[in-house]
Amino acid sequence: MVFNSFEFAVFLPLVFILYWTVLRKRQNVLLLAASYLFYGWWDWRFLSLIVISTFTDFYVARAIPGQEDPRRRRLLMLTSVGVNLGILGFFKYFNFFIDSAVEVFGSIGLEPTTPTLTILLPVGISFYTFQTLGYTIDVYRGKMEPTRDLLSFAVYVAYFPQLVAGPIERASRLLPQIQKLRTRLTAPELRSGLYLILLGLFRKVVIADGLAPMVDEAFGRSGSGDWLRLLLGIYAFSLQIYGDFAGYSSIARGASRLLGIELMENFRQPYLSRNITHFWRTWHISLSTWLRDYLYITLGGNRRGQLLTYRNLMLTMLLGGLWHGAAWTFVVWGGLHGLYLAAHRSLRHKSPKAADDPFTMSDLVPALVTFHLVALSWIFFRADSFSQAWEYLTGIVTLRGAVPDLVGAAEMLSLLLPLGLLSFFIDFVQRQARSQTAPLQWPVLSRGLAYGVMIVGLIVFTGGGSVPFIYFQF
Repeated sequence: MVFNSFEFAVFLPLVFILYWTVLRKRQNVLLLAASYLFYGWWDWRFLSLIVISTFTDFYVARAIPGQEDPRRRRLLMLTSVGVNLGILGFFKYFNFFIDSAVEVFGSIGLEPTTPTLTILLPVGISFYTFQTLGYTIDVYRGKMEPTRDLLSFAVYVAYFPQLVAGPIERASRLLPQIQKLRTRLTAPELRSGLYLILLGLFRKVVIADGLAPMVDEAFGRSGSGDWLRLLLGIYAFSLQIYGDFAGYSSIARGASRLLGIELMENFRQPYLSRNITHFWRTWHISLSTWLRDYLYITLGGNRRGQLLTYRNLMLTMLLGGLWHGAAWTFVVWGGLHGLYLAAHRSLRHKSPKAADDPFTMSDLVPALVTFHLVALSWIFFRADSFSQAWEYLTGIVTLRGAVPDLVGAAEMLSLLLPLGLLSFFIDFVQRQARSQTAPLQWPVLSRGLAYGVMIVGLIVFTGGGSVPFIYFQF
């Protein structure tokens, strides 16, 4: 693990104090040292991969504008793509493709000899690879000038608040903030930064970690559990993964704001979405926009007719699924979302509302339908194998154990229902105010009550076993 909770609780205030005092004029030196320490604490050897990506894309991007020959420009860009995706492919997908090949040969009666390698997946490799690769592509497309500041670029690649689980920041947005000197932190920035950290911890520790044992038990009984408890397990995982990932993103934004650097919003109340297109405009926004700009549009987007548009949607989501993990379950998850998006587009229905417009009663039924489509796909995302996902899904569809264990279901609901309502309340407040820090504008008593609930929740739910962030594995 990168840092445990206690170590991070010591690390962040120490960096914050040094950053705004004795090393005020050497902020980027401190940020780079802190970022490398943060990542190297897990396994210092994998720092070499970050360094390789940093130097490759820094010098390749600098060389691109000076090339008048389009073929040489393209070769330079492909060098960046080859190095970055080569590293990502080896560490993340080598075992997956070898094992898949063995299964294919085995199905036709062959038993090939395969290398027995145990390749450890570097934490966050998918995130920083896409981030640095996006920079080179933007320079190649002429959307930004390459930086000549190696220190700032190294910080951009390894910036510790968002290094291991995003958001995947664009260089055009984050790099200028890193290059300029941060001279002061305002009181509103301090308050909102601390609130985002508190909110993120509440989502992670109380909601996500509170539901984790329930989810583990449900999937552990995928082949024997009754349909009602399996169904509740899916609702629990839907809340768990959202609380876990949105919680991390909130902590990252808050910690970065305390350093005078603003990270993008990665979630905007996705479970209040009116349709699947809105869902992907509000869930893991940095990845969905990356896939849109660098993959979907590159494939042709919606410029070449309806059938090719559907193909491009499917390919984008299939690769998006594979980005999440080296398993066929993730490919199925991505394929389902590709089908959802293609079906929604084929209806040619355009919502009169934007994805982040205030939520109204007329949105309730569409939001519930969208949520259940997403929850269905989470079965494949969470399952350890395709067979487990199929067992789980079959148990629900066939109403396994027609008379379910109502006592066990009631125990699950006693935790799932209040945590679900809390998650909905947080999202509803944010959506109506179009702000993730809306409670900061409340009257002092209401604000104090909100803080009190979150702090008490953290105290009550802290002390169990440590549950790693789900997206650290990607």
